[in-house]
Amino acid sequence: MTLAHEALLYATMDEFLAGTTEFVAAGVPTLVAVPEPRLSALGSAPSVQLVDMADVGRNPARILPWVLCAFLDANPGPVRVVCETIYPGRTEAELGPCVQHEALINLALAERPVSLLCPYDVSLLTPSALSFAERTHRVLVSSGSRRPSPSYTDPAKVVAMVNRPLPEPARVDERLVFDLQGLAGVRRLVAEHALVAGLVPERVDDLQLAVTEICTNAVVHDGDGLGTLRLWTEEDLVVCEVRGAGQISDIMAGRVLPSPERPHGRGLLMVNRLCDLVQMHTGPTGTRTRLSMRLSAN
Repeated sequence: MTLAHEALLYATMDEFLAGTTEFVAAGVPTLVAVPEPRLSALGSAPSVQLVDMADVGRNPARILPWVLCAFLDANPGPVRVVCETIYPGRTEAELGPCVQHEALINLALAERPVSLLCPYDVSLLTPSALSFAERTHRVLVSSGSRRPSPSYTDPAKVVAMVNRPLPEPARVDERLVFDLQGLAGVRRLVAEHALVAGLVPERVDDLQLAVTEICTNAVVHDGDGLGTLRLWTEEDLVVCEVRGAGQISDIMAGRVLPSPERPHGRGLLMVNRLCDLVQMHTGPTGTRTRLSMRLSAN
């Protein structure tokens, strides 16, 4: 058995329950990762693990390594997963990383014994989000019927489609050009900005660690030894953006745990673990990485 990755298209709670209940009740180890109120509506069942996607998948880049792969590693036999990554309430900024996640599942789990069902609310999601559901799933399930997706696309091409320039912020509060010797100044500026914005001290430490990792990559591994840091706040977020001259070619970077034989590749993984959202645009002219943390606890 290898990966079966299907999209469930539903418009009502009844359609959601009809499409997932039989799938969940199959008697094999099952993970259900959906947001409320659908999580509670499913109820509990033997061999079923329930997690709130709005919590564990707040940053879409966390889902593959720490939700899906963690569950598969703990249950080596055939398993089932209901995973609602793109749900009503996701922000526009989150959509690109969510689409990347759905596409990369098809590479990362291709040889794993898992049946994966991804619900999509056709009554509330945007046409753009629904079009990507068809591009990232080979099979579409609707009203009890299953059909091949006519728009399924190679995962690398989907990732390239959402590798778009990041929108400019309404304002930038701080800007710093740095080199390797300037990383201490980066950390001080991040801490000052985040504390003034209202981020709690323990999260300030996390943000400093994440930004330092990205800044180090920007000036050490690629590029011309210089990077640019910009900081601002928007709504409930404190945002730090790092720009370097290098290009990231590995589309799985930060999405899966590297093998023990690989000494590198864990930095971006750690960044994804710490931040509430990581957006990236990479190309021949350089890489821009935008790290966001919520100011509120929830």
